Amino acid sequence: MRRAVFLDRDGVINENRPDYVKNLEEFVVLPGVLQALRLLGSTGMLVIVVSNQSAINRGLVSRETVEEIHRRMMDLAQAAGGRIDAVFYCPHRPEEGCECRKPRPGLLVEAARRLEVNLPESYMVGDALSDVQAALAVGAQPLMVLTGRGREQAARLLEQGLGKVPVFEDLPEAAAWILRQEGAPAGRCPV
Repeated sequence: MRRAVFLDRDGVINENRPDYVKNLEEFVVLPGVLQALRLLGSTGMLVIVVSNQSAINRGLVSRETVEEIHRRMMDLAQAAGGRIDAVFYCPHRPEEGCECRKPRPGLLVEAARRLEVNLPESYMVGDALSDVQAALAVGAQPLMVLTGRGREQAARLLEQGLGKVPVFEDLPEAAAWILRQEGAPAGRCPV
């Protein structure tokens, strides 16, 4: 069984938009993320994106366009010397009641099944309480970043009794923490 670092997409890797990322022009990578992906890739763990993409079933973007955005994201990571090993996404709206939409753990479970991931030995980095809840549901270590929706969502951690979940300014800071946990030198991911 392999270990993984799971990453939410919008708000962690790229800028979160209230009207959804609907095309390549709206996909804007956050500062330091590509370098963080390079460092995470150096751990030997899989780097897997798990993302709610309800804009598909809302009719705002096609599945093909979302997959094109994901290919671009993976290409950018690779060009920076990093990698994203796989992307799993949920196209459903919240009211559809699927098992794959976070906070339900379906995306993590499916990724673990397909890629033979040991979930309790893995990490999940997100910008929302739903990311934390999905990680906890499978025994993974949740981390929250304050980018995207993180600043507004961080207060909800305390309300839910989850004050021990590590909170970081952004993905580079969370990646540096993961590297320290894995025995790499301490310090912030260089931007």
